[in-house]
Amino acid sequence: MEDLDFSAKPAHDPDVAARAAVQVAAQSPLYQPAVALEFFRSAGTLEEKPAGKAIFSENEKAGGLFSKGARMYLLLEGEIGLMIRNKFFGVVKPGDVFGELAVIASLPRSATAMAKINCRVLSLDEKQFHAALEKKPEFALMLMSSMVQRLRQSIAKLGAAKSATEAPAERGDILDRKTLTGLQRALAAPAPAEFAAGKGIMSAGAVGAFMYVVLEGRVAITVGNSVVEHVGSGGMFGEMALVDRSARAASATAETDCKLLPINRTDFLDLVKAKPEFGASLLKSIALRMQQLAQQVAQLQS
Repeated sequence: MEDLDFSAKPAHDPDVAARAAVQVAAQSPLYQPAVALEFFRSAGTLEEKPAGKAIFSENEKAGGLFSKGARMYLLLEGEIGLMIRNKFFGVVKPGDVFGELAVIASLPRSATAMAKINCRVLSLDEKQFHAALEKKPEFALMLMSSMVQRLRQSIAKLGAAKSATEAPAERGDILDRKTLTGLQRALAAPAPAEFAAGKGIMSAGAVGAFMYVVLEGRVAITVGNSVVEHVGSGGMFGEMALVDRSARAASATAETDCKLLPINRTDFLDLVKAKPEFGASLLKSIALRMQQLAQQVAQLQS
């Protein structure tokens, strides 16, 4: 594995990347294949996949009595084909991470992954993923950057539509009360930011200086003229702008009187590096948003 060269990356078609949004960690400016390799090698399992072998199947559940334990993968050698309803729509190349959302957020598989030729992969189950994150927490930020890139694609498609046809998603309880208290102590933050019902918190297109954790109340996330998400206690929002330093992709308004914990970028980066459980919670939050928004996009396109 030391001889692998992941420096030359293929260009990904935007439409293919969008369809594969919950399966393949598309490349972003922050993606470093060498870091991904170190991460998977720190706790992963080396596997051989013969040509024609299905690695996981569409709609396969990540957990439960009769399900397989979900695993995420880094492709070392070979080529993986992705299929929906038995039709190929994309490929995974060496250096790509795929299948990660089933491990991060216990989501069902949205596609089938099959070895097109003989392949070698490193795999991680949920326990191994968290063990690797303890050793190399910086990987969380890199994976976030890839996920945020795909999330922005879905948000852009929703923004181009006149209105969402699906009920807004509900998000909350990503962070429990104990974790929220620990965050406040770690940040030595002043009193929470308070927003009265109807007050704007952030605006699409603006520069993002903070992300927010909802301590009390409920926040509406708006894309264009449509509310696409409600974020309740224990939920997070605004982190995308801190991950990729791009403009806000959505607006946020207090639906009820709210108390929010603001986190600036410096503190955000420190938390991701020092508290792997915080990075894991953020990854789960982003993964759930990706699934929810992808469903809304599919509804609009149907």
